[in-house]
Amino acid sequence: MAKNPAVGDPAPDFELEGTDGRFRLSDQRGRRVVLLFYPGDESPVCTKQFCSYRDRVADVESLGAVMVGISAQSLDSHAKFTAHHRLNVPLLSDPDGKVAKLYSARAPLVGTRRAVVIVDEDGIVRHRHDHRLGVDFQDVDQLREALSTF
Repeated sequence: MAKNPAVGDPAPDFELEGTDGRFRLSDQRGRRVVLLFYPGDESPVCTKQFCSYRDRVADVESLGAVMVGISAQSLDSHAKFTAHHRLNVPLLSDPDGKVAKLYSARAPLVGTRRAVVIVDEDGIVRHRHDHRLGVDFQDVDQLREALSTF
């Protein structure tokens, strides 16, 4: 089944509360944005994923992109997760899953699925990676490779 938006499509705009304040995708025009959809705070794979970005902060900063994590947990849960692991990627709260649905990163009963969507400076989706089982994630090197293609 095709995932929408697909590469080449305009990225749907959204606005969510996050650990660094309110985030609106359209406010990021002129910058590349990496949307990291993930199942949940403090789960083993999600913790490993976001701690890997923390541990390579200089590499993350050198990507030249805004990175945000998106899941259904509350802002309070995200704040605790961030503080517990000293995370460097802002986390956005999508409690009703509307943004995950908008980006085909939500499944019935499962909730938010792990996916990466990269949006270019003009608001166009340039990369999409949907994880089949959600037990792996794209590391900094894989994100760098994806960003180097456009």
